[in-house]
Amino acid sequence: LAEIESAVRSAAAEKGVEVDFRQSNVEGELVTWIQEARGTYEAIILNAAAYTHTSVALRDAIAGSGVKTVEIHISNVHAREEFRKNSLIAPVCVGQIAGFGLDSYLLGMDAAIRLK
Repeated sequence: LAEIESAVRSAAAEKGVEVDFRQSNVEGELVTWIQEARGTYEAIILNAAAYTHTSVALRDAIAGSGVKTVEIHISNVHAREEFRKNSLIAPVCVGQIAGFGLDSYLLGMDAAIRLK
C-alpha cells in the first residue's frame, strides 16, 4: 500500500493535482468518506475490493455524493471467479479500470483528471 501511495503522490505532483489517499477495511468508513467528498473533491478513485460485489451501501454513497467516481482493481476481475464479474458500484461510476496491477491506480488518476 505504501508503494501505491508513493507512486500516486509522485504522479499527482508531476501533473499538478492534489490527492487525498485513504484506505480502510471498514465499509462504514468508506461510505462516510465518500459522502464527505461532495463539495471537497472533484473525483474519487475507488478500489472497493470485495465490497465491489457486495456493498449496496457503497453504491448508494457514490450515487448520492454526486462526485464522479472511477472504479479500479489491481486484478482483472472479469478473468476471475464468476461472482467477481458483477460490480454493484459500476453502474454509478463513470468507468472501470481493472487488471493493470498497481498501474490501475495511476490509470485511474489519469482518467479522473480528464473528467474535468
